[in-house]
Amino acid sequence: MSSILTNSSAMVALQTLKGINSNLAGTQSEISTGKSIAGAKDNAAIWAISKVMESDVGGFNAISDSLALGESTVAVAVDGAEQITDLLQQVKEKIVSATGTNVDHTKLTAEVTQLTSQVTSIISGSQFNGSNLLNTEGTAGINVLSSLDRAADNSVSAKFIAVASVDFEANLDLSNIDVSDATAANTSLAAIETHIQTAVDGAAALGASAARLNNQSTFVGKITDAMTNGIGSLVDADMEEASARLQALQTQQQLGIQALSIANQQPQNILSLFR
Repeated sequence: MSSILTNSSAMVALQTLKGINSNLAGTQSEISTGKSIAGAKDNAAIWAISKVMESDVGGFNAISDSLALGESTVAVAVDGAEQITDLLQQVKEKIVSATGTNVDHTKLTAEVTQLTSQVTSIISGSQFNGSNLLNTEGTAGINVLSSLDRAADNSVSAKFIAVASVDFEANLDLSNIDVSDATAANTSLAAIETHIQTAVDGAAALGASAARLNNQSTFVGKITDAMTNGIGSLVDADMEEASARLQALQTQQQLGIQALSIANQQPQNILSLFR
């Protein structure tokens, strides 16, 4: 039955065209934004997961900054400790020389005084951003933010790497070094050995902390990249697929428009019945 009041063919063609246009708009949105899930309405569950992961990535970026600051602080302390070790080796050489009786103890004393003053200067100057792991003021050490752990119940906790101070200011008391004569130099020899061992142990401890911070920084960088890739796999659009779908939908749109045009012409055909 043909009717001039109800054109069911046109209604079907119109609904089909609306569906095609809706899919076309969605595909064009994917191409323009690069995301297949741009908002909660696209896929609420996946969108929520991606947002939680994005917040974690932001947290890990902050952790990377914290680790970089911690690495720099420890690196300065390591350099200072190694330099102090070298200076103490030089002090030992002067002490060994002073154990002889046919040397100028006055000049050796002056040299040792300069070297020990340099050690004191390095201890006070080995600071980064106000943190000094070689002097007494920094005995508390530093706590470096190193990780953000999310449990199965979605609770989040921050983790830290503690770096202890070696406090050379208190542990390296060079006031007992005396090369004013052979006897005093012999006594100072045992003392400098103790100081050298203290400096070596301190430098080694700081070096181990530096290595741990470096390893943690590398790990955080890798896990940040992995999470970023994971977020991309969840919400990013497949551009090859979107391009192919766009071509298909544009063709369907053209056919839908033609189908609607044909359906709208059907009532006109009824006029021929009355001629």
